[in-house]
Amino acid sequence: MRLRVEFTTEPFDLDEAPAHAVVAREIVTGAELDAVDVGPFGNTAEGDADRVLDAVGALLRQSLEAGATRVSLQVNVIADDRQGGADATAARWGSPRTKSGGASTRGGGGRRAGDEGDAT
Repeated sequence: MRLRVEFTTEPFDLDEAPAHAVVAREIVTGAELDAVDVGPFGNTAEGDADRVLDAVGALLRQSLEAGATRVSLQVNVIADDRQGGADATAARWGSPRTKSGGASTRGGGGRRAGDEGDAT
């Protein structure tokens, strides 16, 4: 399983990176994660579930110890595109029939705004 973590640490300091932000950056860049992106207002990284979860645990402990008063994070399960093929595409973008990946509702006469022939 692959995970994506998005996180921020606070308080913010626009003049220089606070110690807790530096610690968080060092943890994610040193954790052998894929697609690490660090910035002043948000950070993302993705990788193998065990590596991401280990990094999140270290990030929480060490950022708080370094002075963070708040750590906001979100963890999402993501498709493993390394497997390739239609299954990876469908898992990431949903069924080709609908954007949400659910069953199509078009057969029963239901229409959505923007459908061909719609007057709006």
